[in-house]
Amino acid sequence: MKLVAVKNIQFSKLIKINGKLKEFNFRKPNRNDDSNFTVDVLDERGDRIIFHMEKSEGKWVIVQGELPDWIAGKEDALNDVIINDLDL
Repeated sequence: MKLVAVKNIQFSKLIKINGKLKEFNFRKPNRNDDSNFTVDVLDERGDRIIFHMEKSEGKWVIVQGELPDWIAGKEDALNDVIINDLDL
């Protein structure tokens, strides 16, 4: 019997938004599918916002459309974080 190990990938990065550092937590599910990340961050009230990013045409893009502007406006920065940390 051949065992195949697939790692869970999880990391956090600080990104400056409106003069404040926000901690974004990235998690790639333990699957062979390399095109999906779950990302979460706390808003100003301490509520956790969870959204998904997927790889589309070589770039990581936010899947949901109903996110605060301060997250949607950082899509390029989030893409860069994933690419730089994973060397994808």
